[in-house]
Amino acid sequence: MSAVNDTNFNSAVFLLSGIPGQEDVHLWISVPFCLMYVISIVGNSIILFVIKIDPSLHEPRYIFLSMLAVTDLGLSIVTMPTILGIFLFNSREISLSACFAQLFFIHSLAKFESSVLLLMAFDRFIAICNPLRYASILTPQRIAKMGLVFVLRAVVIIFPLPFVLKRFRYCRDNVLSHSYCLHQEVMKMACSDITVNTIYGLSTAVLTVGLDLLLIFLSYVMILKTMLNIASQVECLRALNTCISHICAVLLFYIPVIGLAVTHRFGNSSSHSLPMVLGYFNLLVPPLINPIVYGVKSKHLRERIIRIFHSSDHPSSPSLNLFQFEFILLKHGTPELHTIFQVGSHQRLI
Repeated sequence: MSAVNDTNFNSAVFLLSGIPGQEDVHLWISVPFCLMYVISIVGNSIILFVIKIDPSLHEPRYIFLSMLAVTDLGLSIVTMPTILGIFLFNSREISLSACFAQLFFIHSLAKFESSVLLLMAFDRFIAICNPLRYASILTPQRIAKMGLVFVLRAVVIIFPLPFVLKRFRYCRDNVLSHSYCLHQEVMKMACSDITVNTIYGLSTAVLTVGLDLLLIFLSYVMILKTMLNIASQVECLRALNTCISHICAVLLFYIPVIGLAVTHRFGNSSSHSLPMVLGYFNLLVPPLINPIVYGVKSKHLRERIIRIFHSSDHPSSPSLNLFQFEFILLKHGTPELHTIFQVGSHQRLI
C-alpha cells in the first residue's frame, strides 16, 4: 500500500472524490450542480450589473452587496470546475500545484466573505442605531479602505499555506474526501509533522472568522436594543425586515463553516458523509441563495432589476433611502413630521 501511494505521489497528484457509492449516477448528479453553477454566475452577475449601472444603488449597503456578489462569483469559479469535472468526465486527478492554488483561493475568498458579512452588519448597525451620521461615517473612501484592508488580511493570512504544504512529503493515502482541495484535509496527507499547520489554521480561523462572527453578534445585540426602544411596533418590524437578508446570509455562511472546521479537526475520520455534505453546502449554496434572497427582500434592488428587464413596468422608486429618512424622523423629529412623511411616501409610491 505504501509503495502504491509513493508511486502516486511521485506523479504529483491528489485524487478528488465525488459522492462515494454513487459513481454510476454521477452524470445525473451533475445536472443539479450545473444548474446551481449557472444560477450562481447569472444571479451574482445581474446583481453586480444592476448596481453598477444604476446611480441610485451607489449606496453603502449595495456596495457591500456587490462585494459579497464578487466573492460568491469567485468561490463558484474556483470550485465548480473540479466538481463538474468529476461528475461529468470522472476527472479526479489534480496536481499538487493546482491543488495548493485552489485551496489558496478558496480560503482567501472565504476569509474575505466573512469580512464582507461583518461590514454589512456594521452598515445595518449604523443605519439603525445612528442614522444621522450614516452618510458621514460610511463614505465611499472609507468603504474602499475597509474593503482593501480586509482583502489584504485574507491574502496575508492564507499566503503562507501553499508554500508550507509544498515542503511536506506526502506518503499517505492520496484520496481527498472532497471535490476540491482544503488545507485542513491536504495537510493530513503529509508524513511530516503538521503541528504548526494545525495551530496556525485553528488560530487564524478563530482570529478571523470567529472574531467576525462575534462582532456581528454584538452588532445585532445593539440593533435589537435600539429597536426595542422604538414605541411603534410597525417601525420596529420594518427595521428588523431590513436585516433579514443579511441574517440569512450569515447563517448560510457560518453554520457550515463552523461545522466543517469541527468535523475536520475533531470528527471521526471513518465517517466522510457529514464533512462531504457540509463541504458542498459551504461553497455552493451561499453563492446560489444570496442573490435570490437579496433580490427578493430588497424592494429597491428588485424594482431596478425588473425595470431593466421589463422597461414597460412602473417607474422606479425615488433614489432617497426612505427607511433611513423615516428612522431619522422617528428618532429625532416630531410626530407631526413623521405623519407628513408617511402621507408623502404613500402618495409617491402610488
